[in-house]
Amino acid sequence: MSQTAQVTAKSRSELGSRANKRLRDAGMIPGVIYGHKEAVVPVTLPRRDVANHIDRGSHLFDLNIDGKSEKVLVKEVQYDHLGIEILHIDFARVNLDEKVEITVPLELKGTPKGEADGGVLTQLISELHIECLVTDIPDIIRHSIAEMKLNDILHIKELKLPTGVKVLQDEDLVVATVKEIEEETEAGAEGEAEPAVIGEVKDGTAAVAAEKK
Repeated sequence: MSQTAQVTAKSRSELGSRANKRLRDAGMIPGVIYGHKEAVVPVTLPRRDVANHIDRGSHLFDLNIDGKSEKVLVKEVQYDHLGIEILHIDFARVNLDEKVEITVPLELKGTPKGEADGGVLTQLISELHIECLVTDIPDIIRHSIAEMKLNDILHIKELKLPTGVKVLQDEDLVVATVKEIEEETEAGAEGEAEPAVIGEVKDGTAAVAAEKK
């Protein structure tokens, strides 16, 4: 279960790309808080503290803003072009007794039995879009695939989920398969065979956008 991250933030009045760059140069992150029919509040947060919590999988934050506490949920994190530095973060206000929709990573644990028979595990879905209470948000959902045999197929409806967590995707979607890789060949212009390209499909979920400059 995700722990509530405690961070001290400050409200900010200067907006725009130049102001945001000055904040980042000073080791801070610009962000916004919205929701619950209240005003949007631009804030400044310490980059190192926020990055550490995000890296540990925190979704729920308790922000102390100018002496006032705000329970918020991370809605979107914008990174630089390298995907390393956080440039901006969006938070939505929440109550601890309300249900929220959020995307969390899915990790398949173990080695499938089917590998001994020449099978190869292919994971098709790496994230789950779930609904649960704010206090029940998992950092990650793990599922053992150790019992999967050759030609077995794992569907969303077969995942073992934490108590109180509901997956919002189609329950018949295929999460993973254990199959032999067959080399499909096709004669080329000079009669040479070319191996088929086998790819992996990722399942992603778009997030809410806000001020990003």
